[in-house]
Amino acid sequence: MNANDTQEHQVRNLPTPVPMRVIEGREWWLWGFAVAVTLILTVGIIALSFPSVDLHSYVDWFDLKEWVRGLAALVLLFDIYTLYQHLQIQRIRRQLLERDQLFQLITENAADMIAVVDWEGRRLYNSPAYQKILGYSAEELNTSSLDQVHPDDRQRVQEAAAKARATGRGERLEYRILHKDGSWRNLESTSSVVPSIKGQPDKMVIVNRDVTDRKRMEEMLAHSAFHDKLTNLPNRALFVDRLHHALTLARRHSGYQFAVLFIDVDEFKVLNDSLGHARGDELLIEMGRRLTESVREMDSISRAATSKFFKADKTIARLGGDEFTVLLDDLRDPSDAIRVAQRIQEKCAVPFLISDQDSNEQEIVITASVGIALSSLSYNNAEDLLRDSEIAMYRAKRSGKARCELFDSGMHESAVKRLRMETDIRKALDLDEFRVYYQPLVNLQTGKISGFEALTRWQKPTGMVPPVEFIPVADETGLILPMNRKLMQEATRQLRAWQSQFPADPPLSMSVNVTSKQFAQPELAAEIGLILEQAKLDPHTLQLEITETITMGDARRAEEVFAELKVLGVRLSIDDFGTGYSSLSRLQRFPVDSLKIDRAFISNMDTDPESREIVRIIIMLAHNLGLKVVAEGTETIEQVEHLKQLDCEMAQGYYFSRPVDHEAITQLLARSTNAVAAAAGR
Repeated sequence: MNANDTQEHQVRNLPTPVPMRVIEGREWWLWGFAVAVTLILTVGIIALSFPSVDLHSYVDWFDLKEWVRGLAALVLLFDIYTLYQHLQIQRIRRQLLERDQLFQLITENAADMIAVVDWEGRRLYNSPAYQKILGYSAEELNTSSLDQVHPDDRQRVQEAAAKARATGRGERLEYRILHKDGSWRNLESTSSVVPSIKGQPDKMVIVNRDVTDRKRMEEMLAHSAFHDKLTNLPNRALFVDRLHHALTLARRHSGYQFAVLFIDVDEFKVLNDSLGHARGDELLIEMGRRLTESVREMDSISRAATSKFFKADKTIARLGGDEFTVLLDDLRDPSDAIRVAQRIQEKCAVPFLISDQDSNEQEIVITASVGIALSSLSYNNAEDLLRDSEIAMYRAKRSGKARCELFDSGMHESAVKRLRMETDIRKALDLDEFRVYYQPLVNLQTGKISGFEALTRWQKPTGMVPPVEFIPVADETGLILPMNRKLMQEATRQLRAWQSQFPADPPLSMSVNVTSKQFAQPELAAEIGLILEQAKLDPHTLQLEITETITMGDARRAEEVFAELKVLGVRLSIDDFGTGYSSLSRLQRFPVDSLKIDRAFISNMDTDPESREIVRIIIMLAHNLGLKVVAEGTETIEQVEHLKQLDCEMAQGYYFSRPVDHEAITQLLARSTNAVAAAAGR
């Protein structure tokens, strides 16, 4: 039990005192009785004091002695009654004094502020808690009780006081009051009317409790419920709520326009896994700041100078992960939304400075894909509008990333188709419908097959599904991971079988693509090592192809992963070279063994001198770095001859063979072996 509880307990157990008007009544009765007895005694004494008065002549039965005895008895009764009444009054006064002392003790030690004000609002008493909580001394509070109340709250306080005077009962009220240091404190107040002796309202006792910390905690809880903890931006719940209000306004006013921008950082998962989650969080915080700056700087473009509906609003939210949204309110023209999206992408293009584990700053360059959905009367709820902006964002990603796309009805149909494709892929994994096909890699100097590239193909009961339709969806959804794991397991087992059946020097090799999602996995090297062990395959005959974009996107992460893979003994190749950073000099940092020139350059060699020159330069510089070169997409004899002249080591393409199943490759290897044997026999 604390001090306040103890004091309240004492008050509850104190005898209920007699009201002051009862005490005063008793005193008036006692004084009246004393005056009456005094008059009677005075008359009796006067009668006995004057001999001229003959009492015996008036009353025969009058006995003087008895009369004197009666007066004496009356005096005695009066004294006894007077003493009794005096003791009662003293007892009541002691009770009142005890309660007054206890009230003073409570008010002086209570944590709450207790004030007594008169009917005009002037302070009559302030407990010491006022100085402890608000910093004011008793002299400084010698003003009207409203002087320190916040101007916006004064009317409510006055109305509550007037109601208390009218009804005789006060109500609980919250308001702000000025602290001596200039800050505002939140008080929770209750008031009670003190009646006068006549029972009329005379004063008010006000009990104030400082609830500033509680209000601050409530505000923090409310803020955290609707804001992202990392970036302090609004979260999905708050964004959808504001989007709902914007839709409501759009239904009421046909001229009102707004837009939703859905922003996603390209390849963020790769960056997050390579840099570490702490650095990834730092990147997201900076991303939120840049988004805020981008929208603020575009206010003059994307906002009307004066809104005819309500104050223009710009809500930037983080939905989760690397997904952000922007609500552009009260647009003058739909093109304004595109300008904001472009400004956001320009901001993202500026390198981010991120501190590494050793507190060294590292420059990170990222891009963002932006989807835009414009307000329309056809939208019934906020989630639909948010969904369409996300669909537009995915279209931007599939179009090459670092782009912005405006939603149209065709995108919705495409999204539904994509969702159906994702569902079908999941079913195909369960039904084991994916097959491994192989495309030969041919040594251009000898004309012999030196290895193969393993490729995933989808064999549905109704026929083959083109890779261009399901590979991008599988990559975006992460389903590429189980697909490629199955591909590598089957390809390594098949290669081991071919090596046993068709021995060669050097032995046949197998190339397998590593996607960005695989590259980001910390356990990539361990998983590949286990697959090699299960297949009992020489690691040197497995070649992992990693695209140039993945390799150069985060050089530090690439160095770490390449080092782990090299420990296994596998060979490394840069795939699609020439389509990304195209920096041969940076390749010196990585322990790669070969380059694969992108098919776009090879297919144009016959007709485009510039492409032919690019191929020549890549091969020359690669050889200077000690790297072998593979030409991808060779389809004509002219291309093959050009590559031979440029000393390109290997090539693959339709000129040699399309991707086929393992049975066709076995037959191809058998024919090649027989042809070599026949030639040797001659």
